[in-house]
Amino acid sequence: HCTALFQLNNLNYHMKDFAAIDFETANQHRSSVCSVGIVIVKNDIIVDRFYRLIKPSPNFYCRWATECHGITFNDTVNSPLFPDVWAEIAPRIADLPLIAHNKSFDEPCLKKCHEVYDIPYPNYTYYCTLQASRRYLPNMENHQLHTVSAHVGYILDNHHHALADAEACAEIALKLQML
Repeated sequence: HCTALFQLNNLNYHMKDFAAIDFETANQHRSSVCSVGIVIVKNDIIVDRFYRLIKPSPNFYCRWATECHGITFNDTVNSPLFPDVWAEIAPRIADLPLIAHNKSFDEPCLKKCHEVYDIPYPNYTYYCTLQASRRYLPNMENHQLHTVSAHVGYILDNHHHALADAEACAEIALKLQML
């Protein structure tokens, strides 16, 4: 049995406090974040949830993106820009490490948005439940978010909604620590 979720410098690391994060994008550009979901975990308990629609940059939607998450141009045309939304998020996450399911997607989204809007990027520490599930649950048929969340006992009802996905990620992180 594993007793920790992530490895840091080849040592197992049990994380009690973190922020699970998920982005949805409007098109192929990582800066085109159109929604964000954040779930704050303190002392192994979910204590806060945050969701916002965001006016993407560049501001256009590809059909495949809308088919995936259901968000359209009309949904975000009057939404705040990323800097305004991030101003609400940054104090919530403070010095918490971030966790995403597939950080190779979410981390570049965050970095690109900071770059596009010329916001200093504070080098957030990022962990990945996709990588952790591959390590700790190697015999699964796949390691997609909905598959892993179901395996750990969390049913993801609204996949590709940023808050639902962030909550599934948080639950996976919490459950993998107990395996």
